[in-house]
Amino acid sequence: MPTSPPKAAARPTAARPTAARPAAASPSPASLTIVLPAYNEARRIGPALDELFAFLADRPDDRLPARVEVLVVDDGSDDATPDIVAARPEAEAGDLRLLRVSHAGKGAAVKSGMLNAGGDVVVFADADMATPPSELPKLVAALERDDVALGSRIQPDGSDMRASQPRYRRFLGGAFHLLASWWVVGDVKDTQCGFKGFTREAAHDLFGRQKVTSIVFDVELIHLARRRGYGLAVVPIRWEDRRGSRMRPGAFLALRVAWDLFRIPLLHRDVRRRR
Repeated sequence: MPTSPPKAAARPTAARPTAARPAAASPSPASLTIVLPAYNEARRIGPALDELFAFLADRPDDRLPARVEVLVVDDGSDDATPDIVAARPEAEAGDLRLLRVSHAGKGAAVKSGMLNAGGDVVVFADADMATPPSELPKLVAALERDDVALGSRIQPDGSDMRASQPRYRRFLGGAFHLLASWWVVGDVKDTQCGFKGFTREAAHDLFGRQKVTSIVFDVELIHLARRRGYGLAVVPIRWEDRRGSRMRPGAFLALRVAWDLFRIPLLHRDVRRRR
């Protein structure tokens, strides 16, 4: 492994938390796809979908596109997750789709869902609804002006909703942020929020280029979006720490994360801005 960064992967400059270009607002999107990656979520997927569809049924007509589709990507679960999803009445009505893929991790599951999404705008969210569905209109509104909307658990007053996480996770998250901001993404303060939105064009372009399938895939997408010249908006959102994460910190995970962070700029050093 090289001891100093190669010139092709220079340290990124600071990112601005609003639009990267002064573009005029786009027409309101006519359709939205919500992608939910799920792996062995039999205990939580039913209540989460109840919460999501209850919000969608009661939403004011002007806050979200008229057509909303939910796409659950089952990441090779070996419990009843896909059966629970397939048996729901929304699936029969055509408002809920199930996509089954071989188990390859969250990054791979999100990629499959985003590339199979047909909405004018596409949002991926955690299957436990840690970010409540009421935050969806914020991302959709941001996507009327920008190409990518990054949910952020850091609020305008500087408070951080991640403060409710266990201390060890906050420590690991801080170390991860220092490395990711220095080497890959610049001043994006919350790269790992599992609530991000994209226009369909940006989603298909960026996820089509994605190579990392570990928990670092969010960082890769932000890096790609900046290299491709997409407008990024940072959107403060409400979030609640819902226990049950399957991430188990350890030496192997730390090495995997460090290796993936190191190689992201190298993997995409030939990527150019859109014309």
